[in-house]
Amino acid sequence: MLSIHDDGLPLCDGLTRREWLRVGGLGVCGLSLPALLAARQASAADRMRPERERGTGKAKACIVLFYLGGPPQHETWDPKPDAPAEIRGPFHPIATSVPGLRVGELMPRTARLADRLAVLRSVSTDDNAHSSSGYWMLTGVPHQPTNSENAKPGAPNDWPCVGAVVRRLHPGGSLPSAITLPEHIWNTGNLSWPGQDGGWLGRTADPWLVHCHPHAADFGIPGLALPAEVPPLRFGSRHTLLEQVNRHLDAVERSPALSRFDAQSRQAFDLLRAGKARRGFALHEEPDRLRDRYGHNRWGQSVLLARRLVEAGVSLVQVNWTRMPGDTNESPAWDTHAKNAERLKKHLMPIMDQAYSALLEDLEARGLLAQTLVVWAGEFGRTPKINAVAGRDHWGHVFSVALAGGGIRGGVVHGASDRIGGFVKDGRVPPQDLTATIFHCLGHAPDTEVHDALGRPHPISRGTVLRQVLA
Repeated sequence: MLSIHDDGLPLCDGLTRREWLRVGGLGVCGLSLPALLAARQASAADRMRPERERGTGKAKACIVLFYLGGPPQHETWDPKPDAPAEIRGPFHPIATSVPGLRVGELMPRTARLADRLAVLRSVSTDDNAHSSSGYWMLTGVPHQPTNSENAKPGAPNDWPCVGAVVRRLHPGGSLPSAITLPEHIWNTGNLSWPGQDGGWLGRTADPWLVHCHPHAADFGIPGLALPAEVPPLRFGSRHTLLEQVNRHLDAVERSPALSRFDAQSRQAFDLLRAGKARRGFALHEEPDRLRDRYGHNRWGQSVLLARRLVEAGVSLVQVNWTRMPGDTNESPAWDTHAKNAERLKKHLMPIMDQAYSALLEDLEARGLLAQTLVVWAGEFGRTPKINAVAGRDHWGHVFSVALAGGGIRGGVVHGASDRIGGFVKDGRVPPQDLTATIFHCLGHAPDTEVHDALGRPHPISRGTVLRQVLA
């Protein structure tokens, strides 16, 4: 393992001398960089499909912003100003950059960017359980059975998530082609949702899961490590971090330990030596003004990190909004069973509006928005009627998703909910249509096939591409 051990004193280059750099295999799911290379070899045959089977999308990458808990459609993308007070809530709709399109008043920065967005107001799972509705949203396949809270990963609900399919279809480079951060999605009790891994595609298709706190002053990526045979790196007093890392890698390359690794491990070492993988996580290279624009919190800096990773060549980055300091088990994250309006106004919406608008503007300024699909989604929405404790409860019958960039036609609304935002009125969008559209934008037709461990072919999506929102 390439670890940095020190006495906690500052380096001459200004960095804190602590263990912040570890290079190689990653994290919770037992993944590794050699496994990435194995997946690339295993997917070579899948990438040789006929041209007619491929999508025609314009996106080179996708960032999925997943709002755990279920954002309310009424206060975000689908306000109902003419509904009774117990339904419309205390907030009012505001105008956007698109004539006739209104969003909730707590989204002022996003409202100015509506001409870059396609809003889907008729997404539906008819599933009111976090775990099972979330499984459908993450994989494009309904959970068996639906409305199953605290559902566990595993067969029969082991369809690979979108990131896993992307990882199988895309070869990757110095970084894996699919990464999830800053942690996995879980229910109270740290009960992990199904639909977040490679499923029947196998562990080599798992997205890299990066547990991190990118807003921390000493931010680094734990779990990036070479095998245990490689000696740790210890700081000297006269060399910069980069010089010492390079010198250490030179020594490792000459050591007998490396000769015992298989070919894929040696390839992994070569990738690490190139340094691009490490630089993808180097948030300290970003100017302070830009970091301020995203927001100095775990969510904002995770979204900024996602932008860096797609710049570094990652095909899909999923950023999960997880619990923040002060969240309770009764109303964690976006699961606003109580004090919905208060939590939205004081905590949730300002952070979301700031980071989301910053990402779109940042991508556009860098010339990356046209080739980066940005997906704004949660597992479901919230009930039309506000409950007795001023909250909204689970609601999978209709909710909203927003798409931007990467081949999406901006300034459009697809589908509609009824007058109270309770059920689909027109243009129902099941999750498989969303996954089909994501794959299409990334250049893969929904009938593109991947193979399970027994060699059986499966289409990557059984949905229909939402051509109404494509440019």
